[in-house]
Amino acid sequence: MSPIYHHNDEERAAWDLAESLLQQARAMMREAEAALDMWRTGKEMNRLRCERRGISTTDAEIRWSASANAKNALTNNSFHVGLATMYYNAATANYARALYLHNRDDARL
Repeated sequence: MSPIYHHNDEERAAWDLAESLLQQARAMMREAEAALDMWRTGKEMNRLRCERRGISTTDAEIRWSASANAKNALTNNSFHVGLATMYYNAATANYARALYLHNRDDARL
């Protein structure tokens, strides 16, 4: 995704940093997705366990939402989504900086 050429080291550094930040953001989103999957799996397992015991679906959901495992999974999801957002925003700023530097140097030529 890099421009065909960079005019200077400052532009290349901004672009490379943006690429690195983008990779970090993607890694954080994978972590967030894993936490959400853990929450869904736990919820389903809890529903089945409660069903075997004759506990209603509504009560099963209440019990699951109050459990430490459910709270931890949602907390991890929120935390990693927040980090991903931060990294995506930082990457965007660095891509904009690289583009600015590239266009500035194009204008000088």
